[in-house]
Amino acid sequence: MNQLQLFLPCAAGVEDYLAEEAHRITGLTGHDLLVGRGGVMLRASWRDALLLNLHSRLAQRVLVQLSTSQYRSENDLYRAASEVAWEIWFTTRQSFKIEVTSQHSPLTSLNFAALRVKDAIADRFRAKTGVRPDVETRYPDLRVHLHLTTDEATIYIDTSGEALFKRGWREDKGDAPLKETLAAAMIAATGWDPHGDNPQPLYDPCCGSGTVVIEAAQIACKIPPGIQRRFAFEKLVPFQPHVWEAIVRQAEDAICESPVGIYGSDVSHRMVDFAERNAERAGVARAVNLRGGDALQRMPPCEQPGVMVLNPPYGERIAAAGTAGRNAAERMGQVEQVGRETAQTEDGVEFFNELASHWKKNYSGWQAWMLTPDLKLPGKMRLKESRRVPLWNGPIECRMFRFDMIKGAVKPRKNADGAAPQA
Repeated sequence: MNQLQLFLPCAAGVEDYLAEEAHRITGLTGHDLLVGRGGVMLRASWRDALLLNLHSRLAQRVLVQLSTSQYRSENDLYRAASEVAWEIWFTTRQSFKIEVTSQHSPLTSLNFAALRVKDAIADRFRAKTGVRPDVETRYPDLRVHLHLTTDEATIYIDTSGEALFKRGWREDKGDAPLKETLAAAMIAATGWDPHGDNPQPLYDPCCGSGTVVIEAAQIACKIPPGIQRRFAFEKLVPFQPHVWEAIVRQAEDAICESPVGIYGSDVSHRMVDFAERNAERAGVARAVNLRGGDALQRMPPCEQPGVMVLNPPYGERIAAAGTAGRNAAERMGQVEQVGRETAQTEDGVEFFNELASHWKKNYSGWQAWMLTPDLKLPGKMRLKESRRVPLWNGPIECRMFRFDMIKGAVKPRKNADGAAPQA
């Protein structure tokens, strides 16, 4: 178990950040840590697999590669799975499930491919022990992953169980919650380091149920993302409870107070209540400062300029940060009534225009990092981004735009004839 091939899948655009994180966690470099498409490959130990499950904020899972081979038919998949020594990984007391992904596979049925791999595992156990393990599709003890390309089949065993974005603290959430792994990727893209030479406060003015600020607070407090959850590796044959308990104790001993201020606000007080309860469960209630308030009116939460990180509302989610041009009381009443799903304008131009004006007037010296699928966002804000980082929110291609706030007026928007509007 001291020389495993691990694969850490991640969202598109996150690979380099994940490689840096994996290096920090394991110390691996060079040929032992390679960046691939959609993930990171490591030549690592069983202990490294446990550490990555506990500490990685960016990986979706920690997979151990067991086999890779050429294939042309489902019979080739059966043969490849039959040659894996499954008995050194789990026993007939554990249930399992086959999950298949593919890129340009010539096979007509991925379900049949999964069935053949399942048959191969069951037949191997029956031949060796006289008993076969059960298949459980909803809540299996462990998952076997089969990945198919045009001619290559790779078989993995999953040491994580449920996807790693399920940290164990989120119970209250809005209608469109941000995945914890994506929130962590947003923070990684900014380069924010609360333990660096120049620690800066962090603020999310559209915090929703608190995902970004809670991830940031756990980073600042050195709380591992997996500290509150269970993992599939606890049911695998190589698992040694005393080794895992020592790893967890070491992580718990490193937990500290946040060295910087971490702030969040949202126009919906209902969402702020959700964020507060989530922060309590995540162990960071003392590290975050949460308030209600319209993003178009909220002043900086502290004197020191810092970093704003937000996934701003767009389209039908514009109301999450306020409805520009309306009476404040009417605005708050409407948002509390309908939540985060009321449109302000079709594309949010008015909201983003006013948000940029507010920031330039009141947030001098701050960086604002915004994740959005709208590639025209800088134009709507009439700001020039200093960086744009590609990230994917599931199947949605997005950008993280960085805006450096310099005090001054936003240029007036011109009419269709090219003239500035009259006052």
